Amino acid sequence: MRVLNRAFDQTMELEERAADPLAGGLQQGYQCGMLWGAALAAGAQAYRIWGATPQAQAKAMIASQKIVESFRTQNKNINCLEITEIDLSSPTMRMVARYLIKSSAKGSCFGMAARSASAALREINATFSDNHFQAPIAPVSCATMLAQKMGASELHTVMATGFAGGIGLSGGGCGVLGAAIWLHGMKLLEKGGTIGYNAPYASDITDKFLESSDYEFECAKIVGRQFENVDDHADHLYKGGCSKIIEALTTA
Repeated sequence: MRVLNRAFDQTMELEERAADPLAGGLQQGYQCGMLWGAALAAGAQAYRIWGATPQAQAKAMIASQKIVESFRTQNKNINCLEITEIDLSSPTMRMVARYLIKSSAKGSCFGMAARSASAALREINATFSDNHFQAPIAPVSCATMLAQKMGASELHTVMATGFAGGIGLSGGGCGVLGAAIWLHGMKLLEKGGTIGYNAPYASDITDKFLESSDYEFECAKIVGRQFENVDDHADHLYKGGCSKIIEALTTA
């Protein structure tokens, strides 16, 4: 996220720090933390260009979708567990440290981050330069709906948009959960608090999420399918889809 923000000549220290608990795939081995960060960066840039509009939300979602596709092509998988073969739900992070130290610069998370950031920047710029697009009627994103209910700023609401459908409609770990963890971290930091990878509130939010999702973690399993496109996801929300989860995490 930081690399992309710098590429857009932006400094977003609090937003970047609030994303720390998303590392390691929500600390559960799901989508790589780089994808959560890239989706946030795409949303921030979309807001700078289009403001708090359905077009900004839709552009952020499409960019996130392209970022996920590119990441999968580069790394064969999008989930931290499959990429690292490390169980990040383990109570100790020594395994992670061992992996990062022993891995070569090319194959480690550090090398992957450099490659993925360059690819993500290309996808964001390409998506935002495409003017042949008509945004659906809001709400566009489940994560956006949560952000609005939590009283997030317009910027942060658009930033979270790309989390929809398990980041870019990929069907992975729930985007509403990721948004709730990130937004809670933002509130804590804005009040002068501190957070880290093992943020206790992230576990509490995850527990409440699982209770509302029938203990399913991935979007495709919760919904029963993977969304085809932005319009498909917007229609799902219009019909009340995922409202139980959104309501549960609004007060988490």
